[in-house]
Amino acid sequence: MSELRPLHSGWTVRSSELGPFPAEVPGCVHTDLLAAGAIPDPFLDANEEELHWIGKTPWVYSTSFDAVAGDRVDLVADGLDTVATVTLNGVEVGRTANQHRGYRWDVTSLLRPAGNELTVRFDSAYDYAERVRDALGVRPNAYPEPFQYIRKMACNFGWDWGPTVVTAGIWQPIGLHSWSVARLASVRPLVSVDGTTGRVEVLVSLERTSDAPVVVRASVSGFEASVEVPAGEVSASVVVEVPDVELWWPRGYGAARLYDLRVCVADDVWERRIGFRTVELDTAADADGSRFVLRVNGEPVFVRGVNWIPDDAFVTRVGRARYRERITQGVEAGVNYLRVWGGGRYESDDFYDIADELGVLVGQDFPFACAAYPEEDPLGAEVEAEARQQVVRLMPHPSLVMWVGNNENIWGYHDWGWPALLEGRTWGEGYYLRVLPAVVHELDPTRPYWPGSPYSGDPALHPNDPAHGTTHIWDVWNTHDYRHYGTYRPRFVAEFGFQAPPAFATLRRSVSDDPLTPQSPGVAHHQKALGGNDKLARGLEGHFPAPVGFDDWLWATQLNQARAITFGIEHFRSLKPLCMGTIVWQLNDNWPVTSWSAIDGDGRRKPLWFALRRVYAERLLTFQPRDGGLALVAVNDTPSRWSTTVSVRRVTFDGTVVADVTLSVDVPAGGASTAVLAPSLGSFASSSSELLVADGDGADRAFWFSGEDAELSYPAAKVSVRTTAVPGGVDLHLTAETLVRDLAVFPDRVDPAATVDRQLVTLLPGESVTLHVLGTTNTDAAVWSSAPVLRSANDLVQG
Repeated sequence: MSELRPLHSGWTVRSSELGPFPAEVPGCVHTDLLAAGAIPDPFLDANEEELHWIGKTPWVYSTSFDAVAGDRVDLVADGLDTVATVTLNGVEVGRTANQHRGYRWDVTSLLRPAGNELTVRFDSAYDYAERVRDALGVRPNAYPEPFQYIRKMACNFGWDWGPTVVTAGIWQPIGLHSWSVARLASVRPLVSVDGTTGRVEVLVSLERTSDAPVVVRASVSGFEASVEVPAGEVSASVVVEVPDVELWWPRGYGAARLYDLRVCVADDVWERRIGFRTVELDTAADADGSRFVLRVNGEPVFVRGVNWIPDDAFVTRVGRARYRERITQGVEAGVNYLRVWGGGRYESDDFYDIADELGVLVGQDFPFACAAYPEEDPLGAEVEAEARQQVVRLMPHPSLVMWVGNNENIWGYHDWGWPALLEGRTWGEGYYLRVLPAVVHELDPTRPYWPGSPYSGDPALHPNDPAHGTTHIWDVWNTHDYRHYGTYRPRFVAEFGFQAPPAFATLRRSVSDDPLTPQSPGVAHHQKALGGNDKLARGLEGHFPAPVGFDDWLWATQLNQARAITFGIEHFRSLKPLCMGTIVWQLNDNWPVTSWSAIDGDGRRKPLWFALRRVYAERLLTFQPRDGGLALVAVNDTPSRWSTTVSVRRVTFDGTVVADVTLSVDVPAGGASTAVLAPSLGSFASSSSELLVADGDGADRAFWFSGEDAELSYPAAKVSVRTTAVPGGVDLHLTAETLVRDLAVFPDRVDPAATVDRQLVTLLPGESVTLHVLGTTNTDAAVWSSAPVLRSANDLVQG
């Protein structure tokens, strides 16, 4: 008999001064207080500032339940956040201090037939972290919060895109597991492929209540194997082979085929989906430094990635449906890789299940970010324990292709003045170069481990050397114009980004300022980056005139974000195979905020998302500077050869064709080709009123303008708008009477629930496009015909 009974009902939460209030489990104290009406919404205006006391207050969760029968009954807590004391019927069962671990306690002797009282007291994470800091010594970090002294999500303590909401609560399932004879304490499937045969070596650890022999059985798709485990033994290995196996492929390379793996002993059953695939990391030296190439099933994959942060500051509000929505938004933008950033969490099985199904590759950071971490106990022991548990939990997922030791900590030690501040104290190097790689090698040798992001592969090299390993590029956002991306020749860009505000409807919902301005109190509070608005303004210089009024500021900064990331990705992809990956910072937000995201805190797509969809297409045409002139680069990330003809035209803003050529493009699978343009095409007679246009089958149209927007003589945009009612929305039929660059419709200005299928459309005079809007029935063409609903780059230059 093996049965898991959830204990998720009847909970209350209280402090010494507040409550008790009904509590949701899994959940956290902030959401419980919010549901009870005891606090205002911390995401609105500057309410967050009034609620920091919550993270400094002890909280007690309580419930009662009747017992279950069994030879052995365990209390199983998959996640407690964070400094917890667990008491059952007045007896202390255990203490915890790690959000990233689960716990199990034998409570058989403590249970009553009825009326069992279970309490979980959460002490202040601040108090715990500060005690550890005082005992082990102060270490540098990026923010004035003690996040590196406790094993808890670092971004809970605030970040340059997130609020400070230090949570507490039973954040993962909790329940009673009753069992007899034996149970599966851990299951590690080592999946490999030998020719056309899939092989799963299932390594099992057992816990027993009996010394009798038991049989471990494993099956995959009708193929089964078993092994008898002698009396007293607590480990076993069983191998299942699947002939003529179908491989799991990342999106764009084939089907993401999954198989059901079932393992059992006595009455205890463990079930997961697995995929048969191989993954390798090629870091061999070459003439340009050293490669960083991810190979899946032997095929090199250009990583078109985004960084992933927790999708809500209160992570228990993110369920399977929301994971599917957000990851699907990434896939629809051409993304094939998600990097789970190290300041958050080990992501959930829901997250990984969906990535498995969609063929999305995932790199998982161990949760260390932007700080020097002590290596002594109590943290040292906790780090190894959590790593062992989480590696075993996540290893069945075929989407997981890389473990990464930390975010920016090795870089921080080298470049941020840490050695002088540390005065010889530990800072985490032992985790990244010894403890974590040893755990991965022992438990999950089927996947590569990389010590950090960024990291150059050798302690003797600068950790952020673009010629080796992974690179973070932040001088563009912090100090340089985005055209500076063009000076880099990186092997793999694991972070780079540019900020913009969220959608208007998101900002309007979360901020009550009247009027809204870039500097109004609520808007300023929802900009967490130091000097963020100043950097937004600096980023516009040389590209657009200084915007006048809030609406132009919102549009200009959003468009400039899209332009900056487009410029960077097109440059990096044009370097293929020298550069084999870009991971944009960032896909998502955890609340409504001005940030680097493509999807804002309310799930709305910013113009950057639409830019990503074009520039992350599997096949890309891009104009690039080469040897003092211009070239057309064709990039092919598909597994098939791309042969087409491309029409390249030099055109004046009134639509007159000045010069043209037809090019034959033949790009091998996974390759890129470059065609240098003749001076008649690449040299402009007018630096203010000409552009290049490239059209070819299998890729979106490419443009290259003769100057920056602020230098161009755009005509005042003239666009005729006709509407047609369609089921669930309205179609907008737009015809350009003039050149219109980066035409965008913002339907949330008409209805906050409305969405549009395209943005940033450039039309030559006489060209038309139909945009599909869902979520509104408004067919008044006048509503859709002018700012702030209908915008273009022309508006910002013409004023």
